[in-house]
Amino acid sequence: LLQLITLGGSAQMVTSSGMKGNFLTSYLAGALAVMVAIYTAGGVSGAHVNPAVSFAMCLLEQLPWWKFPIFVAAQISGAFISAGAVYVLYYDAIQHYTNGTLATTGPRETASIFATYPADYVSISNGFLDQVMGTALLVMGILAIMDTRNKGVPKGLEPVAVALLVLAIEVSMGSNCGCPMNPARDFGPRLFTYVAGWGAEVFRWVEGRG
Repeated sequence: LLQLITLGGSAQMVTSSGMKGNFLTSYLAGALAVMVAIYTAGGVSGAHVNPAVSFAMCLLEQLPWWKFPIFVAAQISGAFISAGAVYVLYYDAIQHYTNGTLATTGPRETASIFATYPADYVSISNGFLDQVMGTALLVMGILAIMDTRNKGVPKGLEPVAVALLVLAIEVSMGSNCGCPMNPARDFGPRLFTYVAGWGAEVFRWVEGRG
């Protein structure tokens, strides 16, 4: 659900050349997707939907370590399957937009619908810092929202608060690397693009940037 809505918002923006969406609508889709995912799965699993969050929960002894690889496998698999669903949903739009050529670079690239790519000016060290800082803020914000010692969020509205947290991070830290903050969100769809026709270029190494 997280990826279905997030990638759908990105696909709508890219394939319409910005006529039916922009970066703000894409960010809104990602934030609201978090809300829908938490409302759907929160009562069953906690709805981490993010290996980084699951890892933090293990470190804080709020999740058994033996569950961690199971959570990560489910998160990556879900992201991969969702990427496939969005590809099918937007297949005609992608083919029309690209004239049938699936590219990772250039004016008609569509790989960025599914995975995040750093801006041309971003170095490896800056990109690493960008993701550590953004993900740390995400985890800290989630822990603060759920902390009963703080001024509490009205019961049942915690997913809305987390969605607003994600939106705040996206609109303030999104320009360097696309603000994935989630290894499964990036790797699952990136793996899908690799097998779906975009090729090994989706895992490309750019000198000085990675």
